[in-house]
Amino acid sequence: MTNNQKLNQAFIDALGISPDNNVEELKYNAIPEWDSIAHMALVAQLDDTFDIMLDTEDIIEISSFNKAIEVLKKYGVSFE
Repeated sequence: MTNNQKLNQAFIDALGISPDNNVEELKYNAIPEWDSIAHMALVAQLDDTFDIMLDTEDIIEISSFNKAIEVLKKYGVSFE
């Protein structure tokens, strides 16, 4: 599984959404499933999936799939 696929799955699992959703277009608070509580679940999922510990500043910065990629790259996670 690629890191892109892992990230996609992390969003699906943490937000409890259907795999049919286009995760790459999601934005924080744009769907009911991605509220502040789900955001913390997403952060925990990212920490576990990529074996990292996100800083508070980075947690706040994750507002979309693409922003998550940017943040994860800072922690040495590579994406194709």
